[in-house]
Amino acid sequence: MPPLDEAKRWLDQATSDLDFARLGAANGYFAQACFMAQQAAEKAVKSLHYLSGARIVIGHSVAHLLRGLPAPLQAPPSLVQAAQVLDQFYIPARYPDGLPGGTPSQYYTQAQATQALCDADQILFHARAQVPLQPPTPLPPVPPTQGTP
Repeated sequence: MPPLDEAKRWLDQATSDLDFARLGAANGYFAQACFMAQQAAEKAVKSLHYLSGARIVIGHSVAHLLRGLPAPLQAPPSLVQAAQVLDQFYIPARYPDGLPGGTPSQYYTQAQATQALCDADQILFHARAQVPLQPPTPLPPVPPTQGTP
């Protein structure tokens, strides 16, 4: 498959995953929303690797994948920082033994899910801006989080 076609496949799935994460967050599934936001960001960055001609992209760390992009596709440091936060949701948001006592559904909050969605949105925006023939969509406004100064 041509690199552009493969990149679009991965970016389409990233978009679908992020839409699903939004549904989860809106319905109180904050741990699942955090994990799906991480997955959306991971797939978006993998789309850029495929766009650059990679045949196989291995790894799940969004930050590591971002750091490995070739020069024309590289992301700013702020996106790498957002990716580092999202990477923290890869295991603990899914498994009861990923956190000490309790379950992910008892630990993750609306504020964490909201931030994860915003971080993933930024990463998808970066990917969409790089993939030809698919113009970037504007970022949605960031809702204020309660309890934050």
